[in-house]
Amino acid sequence: MDNIIFIVGPTAVGKTEIAYLLAKEIKAEIVSCDAMLVYQEPSVITSKPADYILREVGHHFTGFIPVRDNYGVFEYYRQATDKIKELSGKNIPVIVCGGSGLYFKALLDGIFEGTGKDENLRKTLAEKAAKQGNDSLYQELKKIDAAAAEKISPNDLRRITRALEVYYLSGKTISEQKKSAKGLYGKFPVRIFGLNRERKNLYERINARVEAMFDAGAIEEVKTLLGMNLSLTARKIIGIKEIQGFLENKYDLKTAKDEMKKNTRRFAKRQMTWFRADKRVEWLDVDGMAAEKIKDKIYSLLQV
Repeated sequence: MDNIIFIVGPTAVGKTEIAYLLAKEIKAEIVSCDAMLVYQEPSVITSKPADYILREVGHHFTGFIPVRDNYGVFEYYRQATDKIKELSGKNIPVIVCGGSGLYFKALLDGIFEGTGKDENLRKTLAEKAAKQGNDSLYQELKKIDAAAAEKISPNDLRRITRALEVYYLSGKTISEQKKSAKGLYGKFPVRIFGLNRERKNLYERINARVEAMFDAGAIEEVKTLLGMNLSLTARKIIGIKEIQGFLENKYDLKTAKDEMKKNTRRFAKRQMTWFRADKRVEWLDVDGMAAEKIKDKIYSLLQV
């Protein structure tokens, strides 16, 4: 049995229930890989797992920080990697479940945390770009780090500046430093399962989920959240901006729902693009399958 099992895919595809059923089957604990489930206060608009799921199976990185705090991929990478190593060291199977592509990649492949910032250096580089054009910095980067320059548009001044800043502050190119980033992949036995549904069916599930959120009190939840000092990362939760517009009388309830459905569908499309690009993912078409059958399918694949 593989120690670390990833269950990934777009929002509303059914990951939470499958992970729960599989965790019970193999006595695993679940490490969330969802950038918005980290927050304590929201539960409706983040589709937090039901109380019985949280009670019956050990969960990590779900509802553990307040919405006033920023929380990003760097913190997640360090903390989640430590937790997974701890569980594996106790021979407890780990299921990583979620749809946040950056969190997923950080866990698997590591992350480049980079150097600090130097505002004076940035100002100097900005002045050079203003006087001599962006291409002057781009050509400078090509001489220093051709591999990084190939991946950056000559017009992307922000990324060019950051690559130069990393080199001038550390003496190492950003390409070199990224190579030194290490994740779980290759160190631990890992299997990655992606859940897939026909787009039409997935979108119907998304639309139904949004309707259910409103029935479950999404408006009241967002009203409460807006009264808090929301961090920049917490403000990215889908539902806050859309319902805020309704609460401020900018549009009616139907428009709020439609905006939330549309933005969730767009998010799901981005998720699929991200995960489809990773050839390590084993895809399962789950349309028409009961959750128990999907769990059984994954369990049987784990025996191979």
